[in-house]
Amino acid sequence: MSGEVAAEIRTAHVLELAASGKRLDGRGADDYRTVSVEPGFIATADGSALVRLGDTVVAAGVKLELGKPFPDTPNAGVLTTNAELVPLSSPTFEPGPPQPGAIEVSRVVDRAIRAAEAIDLTRLCVTPGEKTWVCYVDVHVLDHSGNLIDAAMLAGVSALAHATVPAKRFGVAEADYALDVQHLPVECTFVRLGDTIVVDPTFDEEQAAQGRLTIATDELGRVVAMQKGLVGAFSPDDVRSLVARALAHGDRLRAAARGGAA
Repeated sequence: MSGEVAAEIRTAHVLELAASGKRLDGRGADDYRTVSVEPGFIATADGSALVRLGDTVVAAGVKLELGKPFPDTPNAGVLTTNAELVPLSSPTFEPGPPQPGAIEVSRVVDRAIRAAEAIDLTRLCVTPGEKTWVCYVDVHVLDHSGNLIDAAMLAGVSALAHATVPAKRFGVAEADYALDVQHLPVECTFVRLGDTIVVDPTFDEEQAAQGRLTIATDELGRVVAMQKGLVGAFSPDDVRSLVARALAHGDRLRAAARGGAA
């Protein structure tokens, strides 16, 4: 049996299950897989976390270095987010330049961090117009079993929440200090499977999905960002319902981001 035929059979089965209110792994439409976050996973990083979301595994590392601020923001630090889809983590990933999937993951995570103002970038400024901290958030997908965006977001925000500014090492202060993280945004991703919309899709559910919507919320109950993916549509009522579902998941995911299981 060819790979394309097997994929079509699998997609049909996923949609048939969704139509009867079931999923391949036995979860309900609004159930996440088991979530665990291990902060401090990378000893050489200034902050790091390893996230397991079901069988999806993502690591994030934070590095802070001194650099020059952008001319249009002389009093602010610099934040840059990158994602790497390691070829060994999925047969769909290939070596070489960043793939569209990696670009989307990094942009969606970066947007949520910025929109929630998780970090006050002005507090990273050392000397206005001359010297500031540059904060790199690097996300690495180690095992892809679906829903990379939510896993990457958890890894990135957890790594930031446990990061230390290496001020002593760079000679700008007598001691290092914790990075000031003011808000903890998390993201919830939903996909449409026929008339059913499920949270935390597996890889097979993503392949069968007709639409995807990612909603980022923070601990204040704000919706700070959204990302629409795939070709299917969501009605205004769908969006309102999914926002409520995302907010309901928020506190539990944030608790995991602080270090633990959910």
